[in-house]
Amino acid sequence: MRVVLSGGGTGGHIYPALAVASQCATEFPGCEFLYIGGQRGLESSLVPKQDIPFEAIDITGFRRKLSLDNVKTVMRFLKGVRTSKKLLREFKPDVVIGTGGYVCGPVVYAAAKLGIPSIIHEQNAVPGLTNRFLSKYVSAVAVSFEDSESAFPAARRVVYTGNPRATTVYAADKAKGFETLGLPASSSVVLVVGGSRGARAINEAMIEMAPLLRNSPHLQYVYVTGESYYASTVEAIRAKTGELPANLRVLPYVHNMPEVLACTSLIVNRAGASFLAEITALGIPAILIPSPNVTNNHQEKNARSLERSGAAKVILEPELSGSSLYAVVEQVMGDHALQVSMSSASRTLGKPEAARLVVEEMQRLL
Repeated sequence: MRVVLSGGGTGGHIYPALAVASQCATEFPGCEFLYIGGQRGLESSLVPKQDIPFEAIDITGFRRKLSLDNVKTVMRFLKGVRTSKKLLREFKPDVVIGTGGYVCGPVVYAAAKLGIPSIIHEQNAVPGLTNRFLSKYVSAVAVSFEDSESAFPAARRVVYTGNPRATTVYAADKAKGFETLGLPASSSVVLVVGGSRGARAINEAMIEMAPLLRNSPHLQYVYVTGESYYASTVEAIRAKTGELPANLRVLPYVHNMPEVLACTSLIVNRAGASFLAEITALGIPAILIPSPNVTNNHQEKNARSLERSGAAKVILEPELSGSSLYAVVEQVMGDHALQVSMSSASRTLGKPEAARLVVEEMQRLL
């Protein structure tokens, strides 16, 4: 089988595509791939590291206001379609899959116009602009949230698969996670992450909360700042506490996040869709702080979906502080029955078989 993958801008679009590639390679040894991404997105650095051939096109997203930049974006889209058609004719894929981000717009549209079977995968509870546009042209739409099937009324077929990233995380080794962190396997780990690039609001809350951590020596806090925030955050915490609390590890980035998640007792993070797929696959209780700086406020909608199911607590940014975050952590970690309940609720939402279901849909199209 020959497969073209597209999607990018952030890890939330890239990692599901890579999870599908991994599942295809497992089920169909000798499967060949081509990843078409953007010149500016993370995919240009992440994908080649996976030994997947990568081609870049020049594309940008639409601005929400009337702007001359939007005219340039239309021109880039049309050029991207022409370039994508050329790449698709040369590679001759059996199927094309797009996992979101504006880069997959011209790629998947070109595939549809060439009559190549195509799928888009929507990670969020509220669909993005690109996937809403593409849904009218593709062979099938795969969704991560069961109640978002109705968001694609013009689609030929919508199938609930979950997020393929869940499959990658579900198989992670907990022991390797503890080893990475240098912690005993009996540790209760509270993992705080602000996303792959970090989050200023979460950083500020953690700096404020740091002096309180000495009151909870039974918990091991692991805080992943994002590389750009690391030095300033460590300096700010030391200014407040003298030395880092013994039960706090501050890291700029975690390269084996699936293993670290596998050994986590409670997660604090944003509410990006790929991240939620990861934690529900493992059944990790969560405190979610949705980013307000996203299209259609989709992160809050993602977070509320878990909250309604009893799998998460939600703190909105205006309510976030060191003391408010510490109070919710203590509430969850101080109540074993609540932890078990949240974990069970989370696991019921998980779809660890998601990548397999997407590959099944690809097979159905062929």
